[in-house]
Amino acid sequence: MSETTSTEKQKKPLLNGRRALPSNNSNAEENEVPEVEVFGLTPRGFNPKDYLHVVDIHLFKEPYEINKQQHHTDKYYSPKLIVRRGQPFQIQIDFNRPYKPGTDQFWLEYLIGRYPQQNKGTYIPVQVGDELKPGEWGAKIIHKENNSIRLSVMSSATCIIGKFRLYVAISSPFGIFRTRRNPETDTYILFNPWCQQDAVFLDDEREREEYVLNDVGVIFHGDVNDIKLRSWSYGQFEENILDACLFLMDKAELELSGRGNPIKICRVASAVINSRDNDGVIAGSWDNSYTYGVAPSVWTGSVDILLEYYSSRQPVRYGQCWVFAGVFNTFLRCLGIPARVITNYSSAHDNNANLQLDFYLDEEGKVDTKTTKDSIWNYHCWNEAWMSRPDLPVGFGGWQVVDGTPQETSDGMYRCGPTSVQAIKHGHVCFQFDAPFVFAEVNSDIVYSRREKNGAQVIEKIDMTHVGKLIVTKEIGSDGMMDITEEYKFQEGSDEERLALETAVMYGVKKQITQDTVYHPQTDVDMDFQVQKAILGSDFKVTITFKNKSQNYYSATAYFSGNIVFYTGVTKSEFKNHTFNVTLEPSSSSAFDVMIKSSEYLGELLDQASFHFFVTARINETGKILAVQKATVLEIPMLHIKTQGEMVAGREMFAIVEFTNPLNQTLENVTLRLEGPGVLRTMKKDFRQIPANSTLTWEVKCTPKRPGLRKLIASLNCDALRHVYGELNVQIQKL
Repeated sequence: MSETTSTEKQKKPLLNGRRALPSNNSNAEENEVPEVEVFGLTPRGFNPKDYLHVVDIHLFKEPYEINKQQHHTDKYYSPKLIVRRGQPFQIQIDFNRPYKPGTDQFWLEYLIGRYPQQNKGTYIPVQVGDELKPGEWGAKIIHKENNSIRLSVMSSATCIIGKFRLYVAISSPFGIFRTRRNPETDTYILFNPWCQQDAVFLDDEREREEYVLNDVGVIFHGDVNDIKLRSWSYGQFEENILDACLFLMDKAELELSGRGNPIKICRVASAVINSRDNDGVIAGSWDNSYTYGVAPSVWTGSVDILLEYYSSRQPVRYGQCWVFAGVFNTFLRCLGIPARVITNYSSAHDNNANLQLDFYLDEEGKVDTKTTKDSIWNYHCWNEAWMSRPDLPVGFGGWQVVDGTPQETSDGMYRCGPTSVQAIKHGHVCFQFDAPFVFAEVNSDIVYSRREKNGAQVIEKIDMTHVGKLIVTKEIGSDGMMDITEEYKFQEGSDEERLALETAVMYGVKKQITQDTVYHPQTDVDMDFQVQKAILGSDFKVTITFKNKSQNYYSATAYFSGNIVFYTGVTKSEFKNHTFNVTLEPSSSSAFDVMIKSSEYLGELLDQASFHFFVTARINETGKILAVQKATVLEIPMLHIKTQGEMVAGREMFAIVEFTNPLNQTLENVTLRLEGPGVLRTMKKDFRQIPANSTLTWEVKCTPKRPGLRKLIASLNCDALRHVYGELNVQIQKL
């Protein structure tokens, strides 16, 4: 007896003095619902079977049946009913005898979580009436035949998103009878971009096809002068992914009553996508060391990551910004929130959010790495989610920035957003959430300054156009690039841009150049440089040009610095430096070449073959300094994919991956991955060695599940070579 009591005590959730019931923040937990609720004393000989009772419930939940077809949920690999809120769906109830509307009374009950309450939207009794009101819970009989009735059920357009348990309750003079708990009748309810009353309503069918239903996308990376793209398998319809996404909200301990609100869901998800505070989905690593995990460049999609996390409950190692953004996109699209991945080229990581990236130069004009703390990422990926913002003034709904990459804390956790893109553009950074940080990512100025011996800070150059140079996403309906820079900022130098900046400053974004600074730039000499496009493993040159626009003779001492950098702009090592003297004739131009040999950089190279070049030049006659910096990325070899056999759903075919090693060295411990939603689940193969200049071939047998245009995506990874990708579009025919 005492043992039972102690285990019961352990099971009982802890209460605090503030609330009568514990938090209801788990979709997975359930309460026990009584099958019979008796009113007072029951007469002798009472038999529940004498009254109307339910024999069976049909949910029309096959992909080809009416519910999944009308609700655009037929692609989900799930045997359960999946519907979108605010839109009617059909169910059939078979009774033990014909239903008599005059005397029989029944209703539906939808429950979610362990402590269902009607006022919290977690217990929903649905009465049968004569008509359905748009966007409100209700049911009406649309067909009667023998012992069966067919109902049209409408869910609320603000309903909680999650997995509901369904019961049918029947009233009798002596009590209420309910159907037994049956997991087969569980119903998933999702956001509905097709419903005008839903907060995520999107009124363009092509956009809904792209931002909700497309399960493969393109993520742009590289550098603003050398844009690269890679395909990413979102896989939001794959088996168990919907359950994994609902688990993320349980993990974040988001109250069930808040799960109908896309703003709350995005805010908690941006924290739980990374592992910094709460053992979330992905552990980030930016130091080129990936012990006990895999390099971020290995992943070809979100499915493996989410399923590994769902089963292990441990952060998956490792990710960088495009991995966080790819997985976040899967989460949003899976739940029905329109979403897309954004790439911001030359993205500012401003440590003190003062709209100013400070680069400090020493007396010779070289960048002082000890005092320079801000960095410019070659690119940074985040997400946009589409929703109304009733918490903000009219006009700030639509696309919202959400970012799962852990950069800075917000309200004590590593998260960012949702931030209205429209508010960013107009400088209204007072509106929640995290607008000053996002504004700085796309609008900061680069300030090069030097401290003189007397302590005065001299500003040598202010570059107002380098940051947020280009902001892009995938085109609708194709793999092309769509430039959306103008959605974030007005044209550089325009009156509107200046006004947006002044508005941001008025609302509290810090922008100051300290009082004891002097700024008199050299305006009559221009300096720039170009980097020759090069393939990994080859030599290339950097050409530095000077243009003297004045009638004066000038001479200058120039300093060239070549650095291996992480794509976040953080320097790993300087591999090349070169000082040279320049004579500048009046009204003339001159060019100087610096050769970069492969032997100088190959041993030091990081993941994404990223270089960062700094050129500074001191004009001897004036003491002024010119400064230019650029990032560049080497061309990385591609994987080639081809197919063999007929490409028909349900029939066996072959995918063949080929790769030629371009380096004059043997590649060791090489991993190949191949995946394609609807064609094959992720396959992996390890190769011990690929000799220099030799070709590797890998043949994979697969059976496509779904007809239509699908995509195969492959990646190759080893310590000497990362970010090697290949892809192939395949048209799968119907059997």
